[in-house]
Amino acid sequence: MAYTVPASSAIEKFTTTDLTTLREDLTHSGLDSRQAAELVGAFLSVRGYGVSSCAARDAAMRIESYGCSLTSMQEELEKLARVM
Repeated sequence: MAYTVPASSAIEKFTTTDLTTLREDLTHSGLDSRQAAELVGAFLSVRGYGVSSCAARDAAMRIESYGCSLTSMQEELEKLARVM
């Protein structure tokens, strides 16, 4: 099931499957902060967004500290995603 966006909103809503896969990769692969930032950056890049490595590193740490709920991940990725 994908997240839905009201017609007036321009915020990207990532699918539950995509968020779950990213969460699994972040929590079970033993990545350090630099690698986690690269993973978050790659996740956004594949979807046409850019992100600074510093912002991606901060977001990866926040996602892990929130227990990686899909809602917190969506919020963090919305803050980071910059259309390229």
